[in-house]
Amino acid sequence: MSDARTTGARKWLGYLGVVVVFAVVCGFLAHWQWSRHEEKTAVVHQLEQRYDAAPVPLDEAVPALDSYDPALEWQPVSMTGTYAVDETLLVRNRPLNGQPGFEVLVPFRVTGGDVFVVDRGWVPTGNDQDAPDEVPAPPEGEVTVTARLKPGEPALGSRTGVPGTNQIATVQLSEVQARVSGTIYSASYGLLQSETPAPAEAPVKASAPEIDTGLNLSYFVQWIMFAVGAFAFLFYVFRQERRNRALDEEGADGDEARVREAERARRRAARPLADNDAEDELLDAAGH
Repeated sequence: MSDARTTGARKWLGYLGVVVVFAVVCGFLAHWQWSRHEEKTAVVHQLEQRYDAAPVPLDEAVPALDSYDPALEWQPVSMTGTYAVDETLLVRNRPLNGQPGFEVLVPFRVTGGDVFVVDRGWVPTGNDQDAPDEVPAPPEGEVTVTARLKPGEPALGSRTGVPGTNQIATVQLSEVQARVSGTIYSASYGLLQSETPAPAEAPVKASAPEIDTGLNLSYFVQWIMFAVGAFAFLFYVFRQERRNRALDEEGADGDEARVREAERARRRAARPLADNDAEDELLDAAGH
């Protein structure tokens, strides 16, 4: 009996260890999902806080050419200067609503300062598929521009621009610097919000991004439920096994009692009858 109990205890300890490991894994996955949820929530909060905020001067938001504060992403900044139309660049492979096209980057020479790259918006691919049919020109002369701050983009693997053209693969500001005269703001650029005077035609302006917090919070709750459910299932199995064992023991005790009763009956039958018992049997046989 002691060996059986020891074996049973080891079995259940093994089951418990498996459940604990499973719960720990669920905990890590739940923590990861919660972190993703918090990240997305922070992005949404910043977008709501900055996107429609009042513009601030460019040199106040970006005090140095190579500085960029991630907390100021989407913050509108204002500046006055002139567009360098002859140095316009096109960013390839920028679809909009499923239609291929280009982003139009125009260097903006800030009055009394350096060059800030402005993304004036999107134009569709033209008939030859390698370039737009037309790129609306920015206003001439002195212009007041309001643009939303964005960080420069990284290189995209082996993707490069088209040699001999004004097309680049991404808003990689180091590559922009190599194609533009003058010193540019090297850590950030701007998505055009408005320009004064306004041109008759303009590229399609960038719209507010649709950022969804997704299902990370639901997944977080699910992983917690999986961990709790594993312990609940182990407890259920343990309880069922104890109940089945009790029923088996009760059945075994009943069988043993029946065996003992049958043995007593056999012994009574084998025992010689007393005179009065024999007489009672004869009377019963005779119907009396």
